[in-house]
Amino acid sequence: MQLLTVILKDATKVNSILRELAEEGVSGGTIIDGKGMGEAIADMSDLPMFGTLRSLFADEDDTTNCKIIMFVMKDEQIVEARQTIKKIVNLKEPNTGIMFEIPLTYVSGLSDND
Repeated sequence: MQLLTVILKDATKVNSILRELAEEGVSGGTIIDGKGMGEAIADMSDLPMFGTLRSLFADEDDTTNCKIIMFVMKDEQIVEARQTIKKIVNLKEPNTGIMFEIPLTYVSGLSDND
């Protein structure tokens, strides 16, 4: 089993990702609202940074948070899922998001592995 995590800057891509993965047989995932470090730093009024340096971290045009999507999936599903996500989101473009997977040594709570 693997934990596939996708952190997306563009929340409008979430529904497309979920739809495509569901068609591939991925039956569940978790979506969490997130906030990037740059946005968090820009919001810190007590951070001892010069205004110009702070503006490097702040994205004034962006008022939306990122979305974090996590899927626990079988090893044989992971490659196809990554390819599907890469078709929907070009992660090579800056400031779009990241995707990573972590091997899981133990999972409980899924109907097919309890």
